[in-house]
Amino acid sequence: MLETERLILRPLGGSDAKTVQELAGDREVARTTLHIPHPYPDGVAQNWIAGLGPAAAAGRVHTFAVVRKADGLFLGVVSLAIDKEQSRAELAYWLGRPYWGQGFITEAARRMVAYGFGELGVHRVYAYAMTKNAASTRVMQKIGMAYEGRLVQHIRKWDQYEDVDVYGMVKP
Repeated sequence: MLETERLILRPLGGSDAKTVQELAGDREVARTTLHIPHPYPDGVAQNWIAGLGPAAAAGRVHTFAVVRKADGLFLGVVSLAIDKEQSRAELAYWLGRPYWGQGFITEAARRMVAYGFGELGVHRVYAYAMTKNAASTRVMQKIGMAYEGRLVQHIRKWDQYEDVDVYGMVKP
């Protein structure tokens, strides 16, 4: 478990599946993420959560629920996908739409970067954002990541090719 001033970052459990499906299944959340489907099918969240423990145990991906400290409310998810050979990690996150614009994901992302550089010992953390996702780009900027470039038509979401911007930083 990791903490910030307002948040607890904790492993996800089976009881989170319904909330994951509700929040991530929002079209506005799904449209700017590569792997979140819309509509969000029943059973997908349970299967995804079931695979998180083994992925973390193998050191491949560390995924945490973003939970508000004050009341335990589940807000979203933040993760680091680890490339041990290259000593780098890809930061990814999503936040339920009712909680946008309150600084929660910036706070969670900042803590995950510290976790990556500290406890996990990676040398570099990077992240991608679709160019249409200005809020995600702003999160990366606020946590100190530098713009590294644009990958033109790099991904396909809902049968549409999308440009993505890459941001990154190295261990201070």
